[in-house]
Amino acid sequence: MTVTRSAMSEYEKTCLIRGDGGRAIRGVLDRIGDKWTLLVVATLHGERMRFTELLHRIPGISQRMLTLTLRHLERDGLVGRKAYAEVPPRVEYELTSVGRTLIEPAVTLAEWAIEHNPDIERSHQAYDTRGG
Repeated sequence: MTVTRSAMSEYEKTCLIRGDGGRAIRGVLDRIGDKWTLLVVATLHGERMRFTELLHRIPGISQRMLTLTLRHLERDGLVGRKAYAEVPPRVEYELTSVGRTLIEPAVTLAEWAIEHNPDIERSHQAYDTRGG
């Protein structure tokens, strides 16, 4: 019998995180939790773009970091790369169907971060003030 996530208890949901010793979630967080991955994914959401356009739309990212991030995302199956046999060569990137499924949880995480960031900053200040 398959149980949908909405029908799971809170305990069962947390077991998804701990289930394999956290290996699956750590692997995903290592990939999407870096400085650039979610910015690249969000920038590609709903669009196909060339490398240079991505580079211009993501402030502060270097060519090297964009290249590495795109390679990792392509390897993970989240981004597709299409090269056209033209002179000069043209390469375009877009989210795959799996990559598009990352948008909703990423937005949920961003909403959580925006909502709770003031609380976290207050906690930092209180901790630092008491010499934690």
